[in-house]
Amino acid sequence: MLTFTIADVANEGIGTLGEKPLHAVLKSWYSRPGDREEHPVDGFVIDIVREDGTLVEIQTRGFSSMKRKTGALLDCGHRLRIVHPIPAEKTIVKLDDAGVVIGRRKSPRHGDATDVFAELVSFPELLAHPNLEIDVLLISEEEYRCHQPGKSWRRKGWVVAERHLIEVKESVLLCGSEDLLGLLPDALPSTFTTADIAEGLGKPRRLAQQMAYCLRKVGAITEVGRAGNAIRYLRN
Repeated sequence: MLTFTIADVANEGIGTLGEKPLHAVLKSWYSRPGDREEHPVDGFVIDIVREDGTLVEIQTRGFSSMKRKTGALLDCGHRLRIVHPIPAEKTIVKLDDAGVVIGRRKSPRHGDATDVFAELVSFPELLAHPNLEIDVLLISEEEYRCHQPGKSWRRKGWVVAERHLIEVKESVLLCGSEDLLGLLPDALPSTFTTADIAEGLGKPRRLAQQMAYCLRKVGAITEVGRAGNAIRYLRN
């Protein structure tokens, strides 16, 4: 198990860093001696450039914004590793207008590596590229929220201000279609639907559909028919 604890995270001022705390801390945690940080490569600034030439991008949010960058770097022959944190454990911390903590609770949601498919749908055609790796970090984090009336109606105006790393619990490295296929639930029937995937994972149908879409794009599964309105798939 990989572990990393940030003892002074709670003392950092909210919104005082040009670089978001989660991104900055993960970049520091991931760096090795000899790495170059924030280094220009083929017109892009890369978070970490390893001595062996591997490019490392820390992506704490959506992947859609990096589709062009990812495709361009791979087209240039670079080895690229995208590092994406998923909260396996989350503590939600609410702040008042002065930045004082007024509430703290554990989130009932526990993410896992399959949640990365919600982002991989941004460029599924690139997932089978031999020079692309996705390193999913399962983390414990604190999510700081502040109240902004009129925004985030689902959270009644509470918006995410920053995320702070508490611990990296596990790293799941995905290198191509075989690793992606390995995230399917073990007990699937020989042919299956996205409903079967969702039930096997204990995840929403929407995520199962995103998973099936990505796996089909990389040639890991094939459509073989229908069960009513549902498409049936077969592992390749």
